[in-house]
Amino acid sequence: MNMGTSTPPLTKLAAWQALEAHYPKVRDLHLRKLFADDTKRAERMTAEAVGIYFDYSKHRITDETLRLLLQLAEESGLRARIDAMFRGEKINVTEKRAVLHVALRAPNGQSMMVDGEDVVPQVHAVLDKMAGFSNRVRSGEWKGHTGKRICNVINIGIGGSDLGPVMAYEALRYYSQRDLTFRFVSNIDGTDFAEATRDLDAEETLFIISSKTFATLETMTNAHTARDWILKSLKHPAAVARHFVAVSTNAAAVAMFGIDTANMFEFWDWVGGRYSMDAAIGLSTMIAIGSEHFLAMLDGFHQMDEHFRTAPFERNLPVLMGLLGLWYNNFFGAQTIAVLPYEQYLKRFPAYLQQLTMESNGKHVTLAGTEVDYQTGPIYWGEPGTNGQHSFYQLIHQGTKLIPCDFIGFLQPLNPLGRHHDLLFSNMFAQAEALAFGKTSQEVQAEGTPAWLAPHRTFEGNRPSSTILLERLTPEALGKLIALYEHSVFTQGAIWSIDSFDQWGVELGKALAVRIIPELEPAAEHQLTHDSSTNALIRRYGRAKEPSHGR
Repeated sequence: MNMGTSTPPLTKLAAWQALEAHYPKVRDLHLRKLFADDTKRAERMTAEAVGIYFDYSKHRITDETLRLLLQLAEESGLRARIDAMFRGEKINVTEKRAVLHVALRAPNGQSMMVDGEDVVPQVHAVLDKMAGFSNRVRSGEWKGHTGKRICNVINIGIGGSDLGPVMAYEALRYYSQRDLTFRFVSNIDGTDFAEATRDLDAEETLFIISSKTFATLETMTNAHTARDWILKSLKHPAAVARHFVAVSTNAAAVAMFGIDTANMFEFWDWVGGRYSMDAAIGLSTMIAIGSEHFLAMLDGFHQMDEHFRTAPFERNLPVLMGLLGLWYNNFFGAQTIAVLPYEQYLKRFPAYLQQLTMESNGKHVTLAGTEVDYQTGPIYWGEPGTNGQHSFYQLIHQGTKLIPCDFIGFLQPLNPLGRHHDLLFSNMFAQAEALAFGKTSQEVQAEGTPAWLAPHRTFEGNRPSSTILLERLTPEALGKLIALYEHSVFTQGAIWSIDSFDQWGVELGKALAVRIIPELEPAAEHQLTHDSSTNALIRRYGRAKEPSHGR
């Protein structure tokens, strides 16, 4: 593993230095020329595995680029780090934890060890418990306090306890039980809770409180508001046990809240929040789509896990994706990557990837604690096609920033309506083609465009993209797609020699917020010891709370 001691620093590796020398030779090569000079390029620069077709031919690379990137993966110890993760070693060095989200989707009978213990039986015990509960809710067997069946399920969480479930629900809504309503509350802004519950009947509503510690400020604030909302209608404290379940490891806090610990679903410290949607954090997903579909999703994850673990790097989809991202981030200076799913059900997928990628690889020191002298995690963003074409694609096509793109499509529609799917895919293919090859000034003028207008209608092209195709958006396909990005993030973090599994960057703001909370009362003005800007803002907020304010 590249811990900063077993291998030289990244920028001293032979492959890195070879890439630095190679970059000026390809920097100005145009994709028009690369394709014209190599009629087999589109055949060679594709890879296919576990039902995913990955076309990376529209990238600004040559065979030599690819060879050097693969060499960089080898020299930086990627293989050893992959093996260490699957062995359950504590590769999250700052928190001294194993990183074993792959165990969450390991089939029963496979063994994965953490501290000498096989964790797979524990995983399947929780999955079985989730399935039993989900089936009771879906069938109507689980009743609320007054005997009414549950019709509404609200997941309360934040970060990985929210983004994964809400993304999965939207992505797999086609498979969801339609007589159940699902909502998700994460923001501490009271509007989030108020709007989620405004039209619901407390007698028919179940809350899932998702918090590992049962102490997260935002989640527990919303949880207590939910408890008050239930008790306002149902009056009796015993109602809490019929309208709340918990995804947590803190049994004492769960019981104190009023939730029956028999309805507490466990997960473990070797599962990071942003990697937990296939653990008990996915309880709302399982209730929505049923346990069979949920297990099919886990199988999709597992298929990609095994591909990542065993495939040679030159045919390894997550490794190739990670290396291409690194190529633009570290050599072209590209700061962002656009994720463009041509599938309306994946409308929350870019937001999910924002946490997965940026919380994982937004790091400025190596595993050894030394400052990096190269760029790490790029910014991920995006929207579904074709919507994005009518907003930000202008910048990607003709702006001054280089933005590599991931186009994602499913060949078979879930909702076939007329020619909609043909039009959707024609747009996706056309956008990737236009980004790559553009339109020259000569071509524009040949169409009769006046010379003065030609510069405005010229497309430089040479804008790189990947095209990722799957057959159909099924639970299994979603699992494969998520794991593809998980392991791409892992690949980049391993090469950059950073810890992709901690998130200390969120701690300072949280600690300061706790300090500021009591200072927001007007009487606390004289106690302020922040900088002058923060002090003034706190005082202004305090004045707004005074009874006379605005009257």
